[in-house]
Amino acid sequence: MIVNGVAIDDTFAEAFGMRATRILVTALNLKWAYHAAHSMTGFATSVIGCGCEAGIERELAPDETPDGRPGLSVLLFAVSGKELAKQLERRVGQCVLTSPTSAVFAGLDGEPVNLAKNLRFFGDGFQMSKVIGGKRYWRVPVMDGEFVGEETTGMIKAVGGGNFLVLARGQPEALGACEAAVAAMAKLQGVIMPFPGGIVRSGSKVGSKYKALPASTNDAFCPTLRGAVKSELARDTGAVLEIVIDGLSEIEVRNAMRAGIEAACKIGSAGGVQRISAGNYGGKLGPFHFRLREIMQ
Repeated sequence: MIVNGVAIDDTFAEAFGMRATRILVTALNLKWAYHAAHSMTGFATSVIGCGCEAGIERELAPDETPDGRPGLSVLLFAVSGKELAKQLERRVGQCVLTSPTSAVFAGLDGEPVNLAKNLRFFGDGFQMSKVIGGKRYWRVPVMDGEFVGEETTGMIKAVGGGNFLVLARGQPEALGACEAAVAAMAKLQGVIMPFPGGIVRSGSKVGSKYKALPASTNDAFCPTLRGAVKSELARDTGAVLEIVIDGLSEIEVRNAMRAGIEAACKIGSAGGVQRISAGNYGGKLGPFHFRLREIMQ
């Protein structure tokens, strides 16, 4: 399959089941909503070392939030409900409760997971609750007024690790194509690209020569190792970048992959993009297999 001069490999991206939640972070203005959301989604690129994968899904207008203020929708993913609950409470407690003018609300229906239920104890007995429409909210006194947080949010089954690789003539061409892909995917709801800027250069394979490491560099796609390993790269391929996608459902990951690949292929071979491939582990890692050519048909 060739799209605008770009070869689409006959392969698949292998993804796995995760647990996910959505929260809504509001503030006096978007500037301060972003401060809180950026802080709480920091160091959340991969469950391998970060405990969770998290990112900002989209901006929210005042008429989309419970308190009528501007805000952001944030998605968090983890390998288990227990880990997701731990990461959510720590990140909201350290980064949203502390951020001036902020409030936090549930963004999903599903299995309840604590949001402000335990954070209320920061109020040292002065905290108050109110039930509105069957939902409990906590008001915690803080020095700029009060922190308002919904008691719980919902947790659902989700999909993590959707991905594709962009192979290009050099670094600038690969990066430009991936930036276009991330911009296209960012317009969709229900997905995040958790790595810095949505792009990862250190794609990995399962295992390592060092027993302590669960993953190591994907040497088959490293240009500098072309003569030392069984390489997947042509002689004129100078750089490979990967985009990882987490989504609330299989279809949302599939739609995001299609949008991203289309955007990269629009730049095409004239812009230095050569191939689109994907990372998989022979089908042994996860039950979700996103076949590139099927997605692009």
